[in-house]
Amino acid sequence: MKKPLNAAVVGLGYWGPNLVRNLRSLPDCRVKTICDLSEDRLRHLRSLYPEVNGETDFQRLVADPELDAIVIATAVRLHYPMAKASLLAGKHTFIEKPMAASTAQCEELVEIARQKGLTLMVGHTFLYSAPVRKIKEIIENRDIGDLRYISARRLNLGLFQKDINVTWDLAPHDISIILYIMQELPSSVNCRGGAHITKGIEDVTSMSLTFAKERTAIIQSSWHDPRKVREMTIVGSKRMIVYDDIATQEKIKVFDVRVERPPHYDSFAEFHYAYHYGDIYSPYIKQDEPLKTECAHFVDCIQTGRLPLTSGEAGLEVVRILEASSESLRMNGAPVALWTEPQLSHSAAPFSPRPVRPPASPTNASATPAAAGR
Repeated sequence: MKKPLNAAVVGLGYWGPNLVRNLRSLPDCRVKTICDLSEDRLRHLRSLYPEVNGETDFQRLVADPELDAIVIATAVRLHYPMAKASLLAGKHTFIEKPMAASTAQCEELVEIARQKGLTLMVGHTFLYSAPVRKIKEIIENRDIGDLRYISARRLNLGLFQKDINVTWDLAPHDISIILYIMQELPSSVNCRGGAHITKGIEDVTSMSLTFAKERTAIIQSSWHDPRKVREMTIVGSKRMIVYDDIATQEKIKVFDVRVERPPHYDSFAEFHYAYHYGDIYSPYIKQDEPLKTECAHFVDCIQTGRLPLTSGEAGLEVVRILEASSESLRMNGAPVALWTEPQLSHSAAPFSPRPVRPPASPTNASATPAAAGR
C-alpha cells in the first residue's frame, strides 16, 4: 500500500480553500498544513478541517521534513519566490496560474525542478475538464473538418486585481485551452486594451494569436462587463463548436453549419457562396469536478514520475504569451513575434484521467463552495 503524500497549501483566499478540499478528499494525499497570513482565514479553515495544522510562516513549510509537496495559491508576485524556495527544499510544487510574473522566472523554476527530479505543475484547471477533453476528441476525429479559428470570451464584473491586468488574470485559462486544442504555439501576439478603473492596469483587453496555416485565435477578457460570460467558439471547415462553461447542461453544442466558396466561376453573376445549415447536437459529457481530477493528476505524477499535462514547461509557454501581450499593449497593439517556426505545445500531450477512488473517510464536500470567478 502506497504511503499517503503529505501536502501543504499556502494561500487561503480566493482559490486555496478549494484546493484544500479536493486534495483532502484524495485517498493518496494528506493535507498536513495550511498557511496564510490571515489568522481569521486559518481559523475558519481549521474549523472545517480540525486535523489540519495552521501556519502563518511559509518558511516553516519549507523547513518541514515531513512535507512532500507544497501547493501555492497566492498572489502572482509571490509565485516565483515561494515556488523557488519549495523546489530548493526538495518539495514537489504546484503553482496556480499564471505560473510566475515573467518567462525568466518560469525558466529558472523549470530548471530547478529538472535538476532535482521534482514534479512541477501549474494549475490550468480547464484542461482537466470533461468538456475541453471532449472538444479535443471531436477535433482530433476531424468531425469539424480543418480547424480555422477560435474565439474566446471571458467576461464579468470584477474581481479587480491590483498587481496584474485582466489578461494575466483571466486569459491564462483560454490560452491554455487554445494551445491544447491547436497543438502548436502561436507565431505572434497582438493585444489592445484599456484601464478604466486603476491607471496602468487594463481591465478590458482583446488579444489575437496567429498560428500556422492562417489559423487565428481571439481572446476577449474583461472585469468590466455586466454579465458573467465563459464562452468559446471553435470554427472548422465542416462544423462549428460552441462551448459555454456557464451552462448547467449541454455545455458543448456542435453546429452542422459551414460556408463554401465556389471552386471556379466565369462572371460575378455565377459567384455565390454556398451556405449549409444542418442540425445542432450536444454530445453527452460525464460531469466531474476538474479541480479534483487536476489534484489527483498532481499526486499521481509525483508517485509515478510522469510528466504532468500542465507541466512547468506548459506554464512557461502561457507566461511567454502573456508577457508578449503586455509588450503589445505598451506598443498600442503592435504584433510581437514569438516562435519563428511552428512548434508543438507542451500542453498538447495526451491525458486520460485515472479514476479517483473514494476517500477512506467522508469529507465535507460542500463546506467550501467553488469559487465563482474561475
